[in-house]
Amino acid sequence: MEAKSFLLHFIFFIVIFSHFSHSTSSSILNKPSNCSSSASLLSRNAERLIKSFNLMPEHDVNVIAKGSPDAPRLIERQINFPETIGIRNTLGGPSVQQFGHYGGYYSLVHTKSAKMFYFFFESRTNNTDPVVIWLSGGPGCSSSVALFYENGPFTISDDLSLSWNDFGWDKVSNLIYVDQPVGTGFSYTSDQSDLRHDENGVSNDLYDFLQAFFKEHPKYAKNDFYITGESYAGHYVPALASRVHYGNKNKEGIPINLKGFAIGNGLTNPEIQYGAYGDYALGMKLISESYHESLKQDYAECQSSIKQCNLNGGEECSNALVDCDIIFSKIMSKIEGTNFYDLRKKCVGSLCYDFSNMEAFLNQENVRKALGVGDIEFVTISTTVYKAMLQDWMVNLADKIPALVEDGISLLVYAGEYDLICNWLGNSRWVEQMSWSGQKDFGETKTVPFLVDGKEAGLMKNHGPLTFLKVYDAGHMVPMDQPKASLQMLQTWMRMQG
Repeated sequence: MEAKSFLLHFIFFIVIFSHFSHSTSSSILNKPSNCSSSASLLSRNAERLIKSFNLMPEHDVNVIAKGSPDAPRLIERQINFPETIGIRNTLGGPSVQQFGHYGGYYSLVHTKSAKMFYFFFESRTNNTDPVVIWLSGGPGCSSSVALFYENGPFTISDDLSLSWNDFGWDKVSNLIYVDQPVGTGFSYTSDQSDLRHDENGVSNDLYDFLQAFFKEHPKYAKNDFYITGESYAGHYVPALASRVHYGNKNKEGIPINLKGFAIGNGLTNPEIQYGAYGDYALGMKLISESYHESLKQDYAECQSSIKQCNLNGGEECSNALVDCDIIFSKIMSKIEGTNFYDLRKKCVGSLCYDFSNMEAFLNQENVRKALGVGDIEFVTISTTVYKAMLQDWMVNLADKIPALVEDGISLLVYAGEYDLICNWLGNSRWVEQMSWSGQKDFGETKTVPFLVDGKEAGLMKNHGPLTFLKVYDAGHMVPMDQPKASLQMLQTWMRMQG
C-alpha cells in the first residue's frame, strides 16, 4: 500500500494548512465581504487541501447499507490484533490476551442510521481504576492517532508490528477512544441529516453512547469517570462534561460518576486565545516588536467578530473564523517551514508529521476482521464532518465550565510549551479570566514545579477543583512528546480527586 501522510486527529482547524501556499493565503486575506462567501471559501479550501493530501474518503460520508432497525443498539466484540499475540509487558508479565480489549459500534439513538465506532481497553492494573474517555479533535479526526501514537496501550513500528506502550494511560485507567462526530474514522451513516453541526448534537450523541456503554459494562458504572481530549476537543470536552452533569442532576439514566475533565492544548475560548497569538509569538522571538504592534488591529477586528458570533451564531461564526485566521496567517508568514505544533521542529512533508503506519495497519484485512468493521472505509479525517462543524469553531465553550467547577467537578488544563496553534499562554489566560467563586484565590496561588523522577517537567498551579499545567519540552501533543510526564500528570490529577 502506498504510504501516505496523515493529518493529526486533533488539528485545531484544517484551513490553516493554506498558509503554506501564497495563493491560498491571499484568498484568505482578501476575504469576501459577506458571511456566506466566507463559509464557502473555507469549505473550498478545506476540500481542496484534503484531496491534495490523499485524505479525502471515497465517499463524502462513510456510507454503507448494513444492519437493520431491529439490531441491538450496541454491538461489541473482544479484539485480539494478530500482531499482539504473545507480546508481554516490559520485564515480562501477562500477555495481551489476558486483558479485556474491545471494539464495537453503537447505533446512535437520535439519528436515522448513524453508528459510532469505539475502542475500549481495560486497565492493565485494576478494573476499579477510573474510566477515562479520550476525544480527538479536528473536527472530524479519528481517535486512532491518539491510540497508536500518544497514550494508548500500543505503539506501531515501521513493520506494522505492535508493542506495549510503557506509558499508556490504560496503566492507570479503563480507557475509551471514540471516533466522533459520526463520519470520522470507522464511524459511519447512510444519511447526511445525521451529521452534527454544533456541540449540542455532538455531546448528546456521546452521552447516549456512554449510557449504552455502561449498560453493556455495568461493573464500571460506579467507577470514577473522567473526560479528556486534545486540540478541538477543547470544545468537545466541556460540552460533554456539561451534558453528563445535566443528565446526572436530572436523573436521565444510569448515573455517571463524573469526577473531572481535562483539556490538552485545546481551543476553548477563541476570543482570549486569539488575543494571545501575537504575545506568544513575540515571546518566542518569532516576530518583531513592530510586527507585534501591527497585529493588534487585526485582533480588534477578530475580537469584534467573535463577539458577534457568540451573540448571534450562524454565519457570523463563519465570518469570525475568516477574520481571526488572518492573525495566524501573518505569524506563519514569518516562520515558513516551521512546525506550528512544535516550534523546535521543521515541518517535514505536507503535514509536519507522518502517521502513515496507522492507516496501513488499520487497512490490513486481518485487522479489519479483528475489529469487525467489514468494508467500512477508515477515514483519518473527514472533510464532511469538518465542514459540517464550521460554525462551531469560534463559539466560547469556557462558558460551560464555571457551573461544573462550582459543583466540585475538577478541571485540568495542560499545554506543551512549544505549541503555537493552541499555545500555553492563551490557555492560561482563559483559565485565569474564567469567572467563578475561586477565581481570585486561583489567581493569587503560586505556581509550583511539576516533578517527574525528581526533575522539573513543568509548572503547575492548583486551587480547589482547577489545575493548570505548562509542560516542558512538549508541543501540541503532550502524551507523544512527554509520555512519562503525561501519564504521571493523569495519575496525579486523578488522585487529587480522591
